[in-house]
Amino acid sequence: MTSPSHRFNDAVAGRLIVSCQAPEGDPMRHTGTLVRLALAAEAGGAAAVRANAPEVVAAVAAATPLPVVGLWKDGDTGVYITPTVRHALAVAGAGAAVVAADATDRPRPDGSVFADLVRAVHEAGALVMADVSTLEEGVRAAREGADLVSTTLSGYVPGSPAQDGPDLGLVERLAAAIGVPVVAEGRIATPADAAAALARGAHSVVVGTAITAPTALTRAFSRALVTP
Repeated sequence: MTSPSHRFNDAVAGRLIVSCQAPEGDPMRHTGTLVRLALAAEAGGAAAVRANAPEVVAAVAAATPLPVVGLWKDGDTGVYITPTVRHALAVAGAGAAVVAADATDRPRPDGSVFADLVRAVHEAGALVMADVSTLEEGVRAAREGADLVSTTLSGYVPGSPAQDGPDLGLVERLAAAIGVPVVAEGRIATPADAAAALARGAHSVVVGTAITAPTALTRAFSRALVTP
């Protein structure tokens, strides 16, 4: 029998995962709207969807056959992407095939360590995607049982290099160093960026803002048209 990790990894190999999220206060932050984004992603050929918060994860999982990479953002500083075991279990219980969680070396608000979250999610029957910012964090997350490692937090955490484009160097180093699939995520703005990530060793690619964030995209165009 094929394991859940093999099924998911096979489903997303060389393909796109679309992040259907919206920040607090954004008009797009509405469960029904985010479900429609997920359905549009499915229609466009996405292999999976990444969604935030248990209620959205549950709604998306009910609306599309695509596997859902679920997370729960709580706060906006420190560890806030699925920060505790409680958050992780709620996301798994909502129907996520994969639970994405911060796997940096920063302290977690419930005093747990990343390995505790991995163990709890696996016992609940879901997989874990480790969101990391450095090679060292990715290596440790893989060693602690993460099923996939994503470059989500590179450039957003002190100690990782700030840059305008995707961190393809980190993708390549992780792919060479660990035995679990590496997911490229973060500042992937064009189809060429996505293809470059695969060429550097990514197993699959997550794209969010460039596909599903009309407010941010409109803001970028508007700022570009302002006369200095």
